[in-house]
Amino acid sequence: MNNLCDIYGKLGISPKVLSLAKEAEEALTQRFKEIDEVAEFNQAKVTLAMHNNRVNATCFAATTGYGYNDYGRDTLEKIYAECFGAEAALVRPQITCGTHALTVALSANLLPGDELLCPAGGPYDTLEEVIGIRPSPCSLKEYGVSYRQVELKEDGTFDYDAIRAAINEKTKMAEIQRSKGYKTRPSFSVEQIGELIRFIKSIKPDVICMVDNCYGEFTEYLEPTHVGADMAVGSLIKNPGGGLAPIGGYICGTQECVDRCAYRLSAPGLGQEVGANLGVMTSFYQGLFLAPNVVAGALKGAVFAAYIYEKLGFRTVPHSSEPRADIIQAIELKSPEALKAFCVGIQAAAPVDSYVTPEPWAMPGYDSEVIMAAGTFIQGSSIELSADGPMREPYAVFFQGGLTWHNAKLGILTSLQTLINRGLINHE
Repeated sequence: MNNLCDIYGKLGISPKVLSLAKEAEEALTQRFKEIDEVAEFNQAKVTLAMHNNRVNATCFAATTGYGYNDYGRDTLEKIYAECFGAEAALVRPQITCGTHALTVALSANLLPGDELLCPAGGPYDTLEEVIGIRPSPCSLKEYGVSYRQVELKEDGTFDYDAIRAAINEKTKMAEIQRSKGYKTRPSFSVEQIGELIRFIKSIKPDVICMVDNCYGEFTEYLEPTHVGADMAVGSLIKNPGGGLAPIGGYICGTQECVDRCAYRLSAPGLGQEVGANLGVMTSFYQGLFLAPNVVAGALKGAVFAAYIYEKLGFRTVPHSSEPRADIIQAIELKSPEALKAFCVGIQAAAPVDSYVTPEPWAMPGYDSEVIMAAGTFIQGSSIELSADGPMREPYAVFFQGGLTWHNAKLGILTSLQTLINRGLINHE
């Protein structure tokens, strides 16, 4: 223990903060065990899919140009489809981010005159311009797609009566955001999402149900496509890339929906036949293989963060005792100074750019200034240790990631130490 105290001391962590950490870890023993059990199941699931699809060294070969007959790319998509319980998958480095993946899925499956319904309140900030809630060139609104949303109830649950009333003859797709985004609502479990999908399809069976699955992959035993989602969409620089994928996104779902997405991503008539992998296949395969345990480390960090900050009187979403549906931990810090200090602490614990001081800025796609801490190997990778939040009430920080549990732990301890050092928390 002396050696551990010494090395943490060199990282700026006081004995009092370490003592609080020890108490938290002891209290969370059972929660950590449950997280490890989910990780073990998902690790076996990924390994089985790789066995069933006969992964071998030729899968890692680079392709260029058109990318015709890319065996590694096509095999990886079969593995994703199997892991997600889907008919088909589109997994490509040409998908630049989660917002891009969602845009492809939306624009490929909505036509002029169709209506998009968000039954869980407003979508994530960056989708507002995609949809046309905030005006933008090439938005769905510009192409004649209308939009409506149903707010959640005050307790954060679905308003089924209002959803029933909102579904009409024009409703073509329901977009369900699994994670909380920049809201302090609960994230939705796969079970809750499945119940909502069954309800929507009982009213209008041909409604396409698409789930924004960002931050949720491998946090539970099942994915939304196991429980009726027509599409589950996400980013490879979040959970499923395991911290190794340098770019990319995925769309898993029905063959019809994925085919349309492929035509939208490349061109009608070309679809999945084109798209060179440019040498990223090893990272994509190895990242997926590592993802269940990387996600487990991030989940432990999230639960640990919740426990620590609850003890200090802050509101957390979810609470440390509640089940997890994603890796994001929201903490309401109540002041801009505390939000900045938290992010400074996370940045200081990162392996990259630890000496940088985060500052709020007008980030593209957001309606207010955002502060971000992300000392990551892959730019913007939020499966790596990171934290961010909009500079607005209630000054909530959204903490996520950590390629290892111990780095996630260090991030939380450094955030707490920074708040103490700046006189924003009185911890005796």
